[in-house]
Amino acid sequence: MARTVLSETPALPALFARATLSARGRGGDLPDTRLAREGVVADPAQLADYARVCRFPLGDALPVTFPHLLAFPLQVALMADRAFPLALPGLVHVRNRIEAVRSIGVGEALDVEVWAERFARHRGGATVDLRASVSAGGEEVWRGRSTYLARGAQPPEGAPDADVDVEVGVLDRIAAQWQVHDDAGRRYAKVSGDVNPIHLSGLTAKAFGFKRAIAHGMWVKARALAALSGRLPDAVDVDVAFRKPLLLPSTVLLATEQVAGGWDLAVRNATAGTEHLLGTVRARR
Repeated sequence: MARTVLSETPALPALFARATLSARGRGGDLPDTRLAREGVVADPAQLADYARVCRFPLGDALPVTFPHLLAFPLQVALMADRAFPLALPGLVHVRNRIEAVRSIGVGEALDVEVWAERFARHRGGATVDLRASVSAGGEEVWRGRSTYLARGAQPPEGAPDADVDVEVGVLDRIAAQWQVHDDAGRRYAKVSGDVNPIHLSGLTAKAFGFKRAIAHGMWVKARALAALSGRLPDAVDVDVAFRKPLLLPSTVLLATEQVAGGWDLAVRNATAGTEHLLGTVRARR
């Protein structure tokens, strides 16, 4: 597998523009490529903005979801390349798994590496996993797996079935109600760099088949975990499935249940009960 170390963080607006211009005519299998950056330190201003948008308290350790922001520009660079078989605009994040081996200090220098794997068959099209590994001092401290759905796409012959579900128990305890405003996608895009047009406005979202703009799945996940701040171990596994898109604006409910080893959680529409997120949070063994 070819490995390329980048000297700087890729510019996300330019990558999304390139991916849009080269969206047609893609196909084939996943590229045998890894992209990496070395010695990455979280930007204090970005971290503060992220904590504010997602409601995390500021502390000495990075929020468990923050390393995703460090890996995301590399993942977009991988997907924007013409060799990637699926068009980036319109991709929908349907599952995200994080394995935090330990907490990461806000000033630690990190090596970040990403790659794509598991081109799979889904009832709505095809999925692909974007992987991320974060290391400090030569030891892996964080792993991520983001599963994206390309609606209507065709995976290669013999592709496995997509694995996009997370099993949780019955969650009746309502922990919080959120008013999610129509600018939630733009606010998270500003801090994360994820300017996928499905999140930015109703007009751009409709071009990809959505009634209105939809919230970023990673914002929903982060907001749910922020509600558990102070009750999570340093070493933790967080696995969530993004179910029905969270249309903006919306009122949603966060349901949580403490179970052996951690928590189960769900985010639902306050009126219709539509499930937007189901997830598990478990202490690593």
